[in-house]
Amino acid sequence: MLKKVVILGGGVAGMSAAHELVVRGYEVSVYEFKSIPGGKARSMPFIGSGTGGRKDLPGEHGFRLFPRFYRHVIDTLKRIPYENGTVYDNLTEVTRLDIATYTAPLLPLLAKIEFSLDNFMVVIRDLFDNGLGLSMDDLEQYGRKLWQVMTSCDERIREEYNLIDWWNFIEADQQSPAFQKIFAGFTKTLVACQSKIANTQTVGPVAVQMTLDITTPGTSFVRLLNGPTNDKWVNPWLTFLRDQGVDYHLAAKVESIECVDGVIRSAKVTENGKTFDIEADYYIAAFPVEVMGKFITDAMVQADPTLVGVQKLVDSVAWMNGIQYYLKEELPITHGHVIYLDAPWSLTSVSQKQFWPDVDLSEYGDGTVKGVLSVDISDWDTPGVLFGKSATLCTAEEIKAEVWAQMKLSLNVDGAVILEDDVLHSWFLDTDIQFENPDQACTNMEPLLINRVGTWDDRPEAYTAIPNLFLAADYVRTNTNLATMEGANEAARRAVNAILKQDGSMEKPCEIWEMYTFELWHIDLLKPYHHHDKRRFEKGLPWDGKLF
Repeated sequence: MLKKVVILGGGVAGMSAAHELVVRGYEVSVYEFKSIPGGKARSMPFIGSGTGGRKDLPGEHGFRLFPRFYRHVIDTLKRIPYENGTVYDNLTEVTRLDIATYTAPLLPLLAKIEFSLDNFMVVIRDLFDNGLGLSMDDLEQYGRKLWQVMTSCDERIREEYNLIDWWNFIEADQQSPAFQKIFAGFTKTLVACQSKIANTQTVGPVAVQMTLDITTPGTSFVRLLNGPTNDKWVNPWLTFLRDQGVDYHLAAKVESIECVDGVIRSAKVTENGKTFDIEADYYIAAFPVEVMGKFITDAMVQADPTLVGVQKLVDSVAWMNGIQYYLKEELPITHGHVIYLDAPWSLTSVSQKQFWPDVDLSEYGDGTVKGVLSVDISDWDTPGVLFGKSATLCTAEEIKAEVWAQMKLSLNVDGAVILEDDVLHSWFLDTDIQFENPDQACTNMEPLLINRVGTWDDRPEAYTAIPNLFLAADYVRTNTNLATMEGANEAARRAVNAILKQDGSMEKPCEIWEMYTFELWHIDLLKPYHHHDKRRFEKGLPWDGKLF
């Protein structure tokens, strides 16, 4: 008899768990609160923008990117059919990662290095004549700290670096303002929080891996989808899941989870105006942490006291949301990402149309849009340049004007005019940013988990002491250890594997990859360092970076 699994939450984690379960013969039902599948990864229509029978313009929670070090979600993409291939075929490489400041023209960094003298010289100039005010001492200090992470044993990273913020780890107080802005400041863009908050256990390995990926010849360190996210990934995925037999419900609100005598008895759901109980053999909670924390009851904590940690994590979130500017002209800016280093709201942008070769924008909106500039806002608490207010205190119109102004200050430098007001057609702010009252701060329906100092101890495994409750979300302990699609997908795989084990199933477990193995270096080169550091760590000695 088929075992039934109910998945509460239909974002990347929920859909990943459904995928892995249904292909292993389980009966699967998914209940998603929103009317659009995909969770934080979804794209969404700019409602009302389509005229004359055209589609609404495409909007995004934030632009999707797939770094080179992703393994789990990439494997899933390769198993989702799309036309004559798979969704994986919809990934396209970027070749540039440019830095914009208020004082100098765009600094181009290569995201994909080819074997050529010209590109080699660009790398040399990037490192030694970078225009960012970095000294050789700065570069050497950052290199030493990356090397420390690379050669530290896993135990030191997990137990010691979890308790050290990134700012103190890289000794930013002792370095130049340029060092602080670049090497300490990038955490706002990466994990939407300050380097004095983010722990080194998370930031360190990611910083090393991305640095190595950027400098590895032949392959881009990051990829994008070649069209709107739901068109190119989420909707084909949902179609596949339903074809396989997954019962996926949209606009279905989970009201509560009932735990009796240490077991989940049911979940209460409201759908189409009716509230009912759903029962299953197993339950996977695939909510984000700020939602899951509210569902944990005293009975659940009594059955598994570690769930208190999830409740503690509810406040460890920050905002990272997107705004799209629709342009009258295609404006590539660069073939990849722009990091606005001086922008107080920690902006990054992608000019999307150049990566969407098969998307005809004349079929959207009023037919006149030719470009889409997609921007992520990662700092919602720092005052802006126009109104002197943080983004949380601005109206939607003020957010639109402030982000546009910060980009103009960063791009139109030294006589260059890259971004002009006349090119703006319209704009769309992520609908998760909500404005109940124009005179009050806005709210965010989808904040992002922040790996603060010491929070690893609060994070649960994908299995719980409640034998039929499993967790699949980016706050679960994973090798990825970062609030991303990759982390959500890995957590889902771990939850499914735990169900297989609980069930005594003979099905093959989901594959779980090691992360941050620093593949630029032959693994045997680093192992002796790890062994040496592990011996020192076990003796209570600090890292020394030596072999013997």
